[in-house]
Amino acid sequence: MMTLEFIGTRNIYLKINMKKLLLLLSILFCLSVKGQSINNEKTSLGNFLKRMYTATSFEGVKIVDDYNHQYLISVISLEKAKYTSESTMNRVAQVKAQSQASTFLNGANISMDMVITTKESKDSANNVTTIVESVEQIRQNSVGFSQGLELLSVFPNGDDKRMVFIYGRAIK
Repeated sequence: MMTLEFIGTRNIYLKINMKKLLLLLSILFCLSVKGQSINNEKTSLGNFLKRMYTATSFEGVKIVDDYNHQYLISVISLEKAKYTSESTMNRVAQVKAQSQASTFLNGANISMDMVITTKESKDSANNVTTIVESVEQIRQNSVGFSQGLELLSVFPNGDDKRMVFIYGRAIK
């Protein structure tokens, strides 16, 4: 008799857990379906932008329209050899993309200085040679913050020496 009660109690316990499990699975299914549609949109946009870049390479900020949305995209191309690790290159790309987007949205003050120096040298025959060196210094000051830029696509450039990073966000 004790065994029957134990089995009966166990079955009730399993039925309660099955109800909770089914509820949890249905909630997760609903969330994953919504998540997959968002990821599909981003994947499609990233693939479209990659094809667009491959056809005609460009860098900087652009506004791209699709049927229902407008996107602000920021494209960065970095040399692989300059960075010691992939994480460093990813962070630099993210910061540069945010800087470009902020400059585009909020404007910037740019100043330029040109420093020209000349040097004269004499050789053993007393011939004077003048060497002119010029250094151009450009400063850019931008105030603002661009929120919500997400990485849409990363791929090697055609020559495989550079990596192209495409960041974007919906604006309409």
